[in-house]
Amino acid sequence: MTARILAVCNQKGGVGKTTTTYHLARAGIRAGKKVLVVDLDPQGTLTSIAARDEVPEDSISIADVLSARGREPLAEVIVPGIWDGLDVAPTVGEGLGVVRDELVVAGAGREARLRDALSDAAQQYDLILIDCPPSLDQLTINGLVAAHGVVIVTQSKQASINGLVKLHETIETVRRHYRADLKIAGVLVNQHEDQTVSGQSWLEELRGAMTIIEPPIPKAVVLSDAAEASVGLDEFGSRVANRMAERFDEYLTVLEEAVR
Repeated sequence: MTARILAVCNQKGGVGKTTTTYHLARAGIRAGKKVLVVDLDPQGTLTSIAARDEVPEDSISIADVLSARGREPLAEVIVPGIWDGLDVAPTVGEGLGVVRDELVVAGAGREARLRDALSDAAQQYDLILIDCPPSLDQLTINGLVAAHGVVIVTQSKQASINGLVKLHETIETVRRHYRADLKIAGVLVNQHEDQTVSGQSWLEELRGAMTIIEPPIPKAVVLSDAAEASVGLDEFGSRVANRMAERFDEYLTVLEEAVR
């Protein structure tokens, strides 16, 4: 088996990128896949909700894999996830923020450190999801270079849409210099408010600019509640949650097909 690797991106914070990564991981588990999530966001939120046990701040982490001073093998930092079949490459403490600054001044090869680290792990998993930080820095570029496809998470709001131009420019730069076969696997519109004129208007604007995966993800508190409780939507115990779990199953199928 060779994993499909998807980088989940948006340089704007608050769009639900980490929550989306979490629910896509659960969809992979529901499909019987062996899944690895890589927490590339210095905030470490994905680690806190997806790791089976609390990861101590002095533990080795993905920062030690990417740092020129550490270069720990990825296999040494991976911890079990909350579901059987899920593993987590964690972020803890301030280490990843330090490594982000280190990468700014690093020399040749800095963009490919995560790709190199994942080369062996890709044989152990069916799906690898990289939760990129809310910025277009060297951490995000590492995520893009390592991936087969990009999952863009955005909202049907002006501020979110305006930021997509810069993200597309970054993706094109990665294609030109580091990974010519990088694909945009799909655009997920999150926290959509279908009952508002503004939401409907900006959704149409998005549809006119790019191909989005339909239907949009509605603004539903169950998505964040399930993630914060470290349970899958199908484990949450409501009809709304079960419907959303099935929708994420469909999203993952579309995303994986796009990078085959």
